Amino acid sequence: MTSRHLIALFALAACAPAVSTTTTPAPAASATRMTEDIKTVASDAYLGRGPATRGEELATTYIRDQLKAAGLQPGGPNGSWFQEVPLVQSDIVGKPSLSVTVNGQTIPLTQGQEIAVRATMQNADHVNIKDAPLVFLGYGVKAPERNWDDFKGMDLHGKVGIVLVNDPDFETGVGDFGGKAMTYYGRWTYKYEEAARQGLAGLLIVHETAPASYGWPTVKNSNTNTMFDIVRANPAEVHPLLEGWVQRDDAVRLLNEVGQNFDALKKLAQTREFKPVTLANATFSANYEVKHQIIKSKNVLGRIPGTTHPDETILYGAHWDHLGVGAPDAKGDSIYNGAVDNGTGIAAVLELARDFVAGPKPQRSLVFAFWTAEEKGLIGSEYYASNPVYPLETTVAGFNTDALSPTGRTHDVTVVGYGQSDLEDRLKTVLAANNRVITPDANPEAGYFFRSDHFSMAKRGVPMLYMDSGDDLLNGGTAAGTAAAEAYRKNAYHQQADNYNPATWDLSGIAEDVNVLHALGWQLANSRDWPNYRTTSEFRPVRDKSASSRH
Repeated sequence: MTSRHLIALFALAACAPAVSTTTTPAPAASATRMTEDIKTVASDAYLGRGPATRGEELATTYIRDQLKAAGLQPGGPNGSWFQEVPLVQSDIVGKPSLSVTVNGQTIPLTQGQEIAVRATMQNADHVNIKDAPLVFLGYGVKAPERNWDDFKGMDLHGKVGIVLVNDPDFETGVGDFGGKAMTYYGRWTYKYEEAARQGLAGLLIVHETAPASYGWPTVKNSNTNTMFDIVRANPAEVHPLLEGWVQRDDAVRLLNEVGQNFDALKKLAQTREFKPVTLANATFSANYEVKHQIIKSKNVLGRIPGTTHPDETILYGAHWDHLGVGAPDAKGDSIYNGAVDNGTGIAAVLELARDFVAGPKPQRSLVFAFWTAEEKGLIGSEYYASNPVYPLETTVAGFNTDALSPTGRTHDVTVVGYGQSDLEDRLKTVLAANNRVITPDANPEAGYFFRSDHFSMAKRGVPMLYMDSGDDLLNGGTAAGTAAAEAYRKNAYHQQADNYNPATWDLSGIAEDVNVLHALGWQLANSRDWPNYRTTSEFRPVRDKSASSRH
């Protein structure tokens, strides 16, 4: 044990008065073991880890075998390693016919180029929208608590809407939606849900790189392949028949053709005075068949039972899935290997499981979860949160790991959604023992807090910490870290280029961050503390409602 580790242990004891008298185990995360995990699950043999494919079978079997070899117990229902997740799988059959008609002239739209439409989530066999009126709907937001309504009571049944990405404050940084920080109203998932509530036949979101926080290749690669959703009694309640994206420049041209100015409409949409704008002499048509079926995917769960409070749970989670196999890129590569996203998270949670099971037994139980179908809308974690194997009321806290940076050690860690819970205070103490600090998410406008699996539990009141890699590298500082993060988002995120690279990868920083997550979990697992959301968090009231379940 190094002197640095000893200092960390004394700091942990000081901030946790109810901690067990058992000596805190020294963190022992192995970059070598994690490298082998990533090389395996992100190899071509795993076919991009798409749900309901051979890649799923390989990935979930590998994770189960690693947990079993480490000595964990099965954590799923009825003594299983798996929680089955029923999903609706939908695929567009052939090439969709898509077009706009403006002033009598029909203009075809090419899937993946000007437009990206998803296989319908309504379980319909056929999408047939013929000459639907087009209407510009601002940001597509209805928020009564903010006195905001972009729809103004217009009858939208049978129409196709066009909306802007993010929320009304993005451009100016001031207003009723959190300034630059995205609210849930800015997420594309919300916009489709609201479109369904408004009765729209379809919704097209105008893609712009800055407010979306990613480029068009990410939109195309994420939305033009196989789609999944949880099985719903009435999917039309949350999904319009057609959901899609359109490139900004094509939207600008369309608006110009009907006498509208994109920039002027965007500016007007940032105000409460905005009213829907029907695009005169412009209609939208779509015609394509959809194959859909119900399949079963699975979450993988391993558990270390607590010695004295086994019914209280600390949850660690990462998604195992990625985008599978798609059309070849310019280099002929068709496999979305997902080495960073989320091979790194898989490796981190496996390493945490190994370290915990090798140490003293915790007083509270520890569960290590690997979620399916995160890339299709947080579906695996949403299913767990709706059907929890371990009660959410007595889940003490959770930690999410998603797309860690293999760029070496850092002076800091990033907290996505900073300001949400008092888990951040505990994190500060652990970091301070090693002269490290928290850096709040530098891009709250990207809405990352709503884009990973912790959100499924957070919105139900479970205190969740989404700790990500820092940017202030020991070698190169913040400039180098920021440049690496931006290069990944531009060149590899949700692209075939997200591969393991032995020449450039350095997992020493990930190992150090795994040690931090281990220390936080150990402290909570051996205390009677119940973390909570801050009084300013929208999730505090939900957690407080279940207070009587905790002792």
